[in-house]
Amino acid sequence: MNMMSLRTNRELRTVAAFDFDGTLTTKDSLLEFLIFTQGTTKTYFGLLVLSPFILLMFLHVIDNNRCKEILLSYFFKGMEYERFRELGQQFAHYFLEEAKGLSPSTVAALRQHLDEGHKVYIISASVDEWVRPIAQSLGVTDVLCTHLAVGVDGMLTGKYDGNNCHGQEKVNRLLAAEPQRDTYYLYAYGDSSGDHQLFALADEYQKIEH
Repeated sequence: MNMMSLRTNRELRTVAAFDFDGTLTTKDSLLEFLIFTQGTTKTYFGLLVLSPFILLMFLHVIDNNRCKEILLSYFFKGMEYERFRELGQQFAHYFLEEAKGLSPSTVAALRQHLDEGHKVYIISASVDEWVRPIAQSLGVTDVLCTHLAVGVDGMLTGKYDGNNCHGQEKVNRLLAAEPQRDTYYLYAYGDSSGDHQLFALADEYQKIEH
């Protein structure tokens, strides 16, 4: 990725919104998290069991949001939330230190924004419990991503808490955090069709190709 020459409007604040998977990362963090927590054999067996739903997603019979909820429910429904949170923290360390899962070029762009005092958001369809600690290691405290519902018993229910942070939901989350759109100049970074709505909102965007 070539570094952007950052242009700003001196009368406006600058906000930068970064997608996570495929943008800040070179690996799919959900698959990596499944393998880290479940092991390779159990992960791929589960994906085989769930393959009819994955096929329905590719045929556009069910959407990405529903397919992902089914997958997360299969692997994590009934897990104690505190255990899930601990796994997220452990995975973040592994992903950063051992898997070397971040993209140096996109991380450099993120740090350029931070160095210039811009407000930086990481906006992701991946789950808060592993995205947030990775974001914090990069100096980013504003994380907008998918949350999993926790029951009164402290166990994961297998459902989302709110909406999957994908597509239009990324725009909704950013505008909820930064509602006065005419007061800031927006950069957006992403890699997939799930970022197109965010690109449409931005003053400048960059599609990342590793």
